[in-house]
Amino acid sequence: MLRIVNIVLAGILSLMVPDACAANNYPIVLVHGFLGFGPEQFTRSGFKYWGGFGDIAGHMRQHHGQHTILVATVGSISSSWDRSAELYYQIKGGCVDYGRLHTIHFQHLEERRPPGKCWAADPANNPGNYPPALYPQWDAEHPIHLIGHSQGGQTMRSLIQLLENGSPHGDEGDGELYKGGKIGWVISATSISAPHNGTSLRDAIGHFGPVAMDLAAGIARVADPAPTPLPARAPAPTARSYLQPLFSPRLWNQDNFDSAQWEMGPDGAREFNSWVKTSPHVYYFSIANSATEPGAWCCNQTDRLIAPLQQRQYHYPRADMAPLTKPYAGEWIVPSLARRGLGSYTQSGPGRVPVDSAWFPNDGVVNAVSMRSPAGQPVRNYDGTAVRGTWNFLGHYRTYDHFDVLGWPRSGERAYPIYDGIAAILYRL
Repeated sequence: MLRIVNIVLAGILSLMVPDACAANNYPIVLVHGFLGFGPEQFTRSGFKYWGGFGDIAGHMRQHHGQHTILVATVGSISSSWDRSAELYYQIKGGCVDYGRLHTIHFQHLEERRPPGKCWAADPANNPGNYPPALYPQWDAEHPIHLIGHSQGGQTMRSLIQLLENGSPHGDEGDGELYKGGKIGWVISATSISAPHNGTSLRDAIGHFGPVAMDLAAGIARVADPAPTPLPARAPAPTARSYLQPLFSPRLWNQDNFDSAQWEMGPDGAREFNSWVKTSPHVYYFSIANSATEPGAWCCNQTDRLIAPLQQRQYHYPRADMAPLTKPYAGEWIVPSLARRGLGSYTQSGPGRVPVDSAWFPNDGVVNAVSMRSPAGQPVRNYDGTAVRGTWNFLGHYRTYDHFDVLGWPRSGERAYPIYDGIAAILYRL
C-alpha cells in the first residue's frame, strides 16, 4: 500500500489538471544515478533504467498530451563533474571536455577530450558518425527541465552550477560549459532518492568497491538474465559490457576524490556542497523515500529472516524491499563480521559529518534524511506554489526502496504516478 507523507494536496490535485492549462511544454531530461545505464544498454531484454520492463519515459511522453522526454547516458561510476560534462555535450552536441585544470588537478584517468566521446548537433554534418545530440537548440530561449535519480540529483546540480557560474577552479580552457553565464537554460531540477548529503553506506561498508560490484552484478542479473547455456549466475553479453567500468581504479581507489565513491559519502558530499549551490534562477524539487521500519519484537512488516532479533532504536528492511538492497538496510550488513548497516550506523569523528539516528530510515542505498535538500541550503515544503532558489520538498514515499521509485524489479507502472505528479507541477511553472 502506498503511503505518502507530506505530499501537498495541491500537488495531488495537479494530476487532474488538463494539458490545456500547462504553462510550458519544455523537454524533460532524465538523468540516471550511480551504476545507472542508458536505453542502449540492455536492448536484448528491453530492460530500462527508467521503468525496468516498463517504460517511464514512454509513459511520460504521452501522459496528458504529447511531451518531449529525453533519456541521458552518463558515466556509471564517474564523479558528478565528469557526468555533468558528458550530460552537457550529450544534450547540446559536441565532444566532451572535462576541463584543463580539472583534468590536471585530479590526474584524470581519461584524456581531457577523450576521442570519440561526441554527439552530433547537426546530423546532416556528421562525418564522425556520432550519435545525435538530444536537444541541440538548448539555450535560454529553449530551456529544459531536469529529473535525476540518486546520483543523477547531484549531477544535475553540478551541471546548473557550471552552466551559470563556470568552473570554481579558474580557466578550464575553451570548453563552453566552463564559461558560465548560461542563466535560464534550466527551468527546474527535480531529485528523487538523491544523496544530497551523502549516504552512510559508503562509510559503513568500509570499502565501497565490493558493494558496488555486488549491486551491479545483481542489477545485471535482473536486467538481462543469462541465456540457458551460461551458468545460472553468469551475466549475459550485454551485462558484461555494463559491468566493465566497475574494474576502473576510480572506483577501487579510496583516495580518488574525483569519483562517485567519494562524493556519495557524507564527507565527500559536504565538500561537493561547498561549491555546488542552489541557483536563485531555478526551481528545485525533491522527493524522499524509505523502505525500513523501526525495530519491534514482531509484526512490523520487516524481513525476520535477515533480522529475527530487533532493537527499537534501529531500523530494519521491510520484507518487500528489493533483495538487491536488503542486506545493507538494517542494523547489520548481511553477511558481514559485525559491520553496522544503514539502519544503525553512526559516527562522530572530529572534523567529519556527524551521522546519528536521524540517518537510520533508508531505502537500502540512501538515507532518507539526505534526500530532502543539501545541508545548509534553503528548503521548504511544497504548498502548491513553487518558489525559485529553494528546494520545494514534495514529500516522503514510505515503503518505496531505491529501485521501487524506478519501477523495478517489479512492475514499472507502480512508479508512473510519481512521475505524473512531478510532470504536472513542472509543466505549470
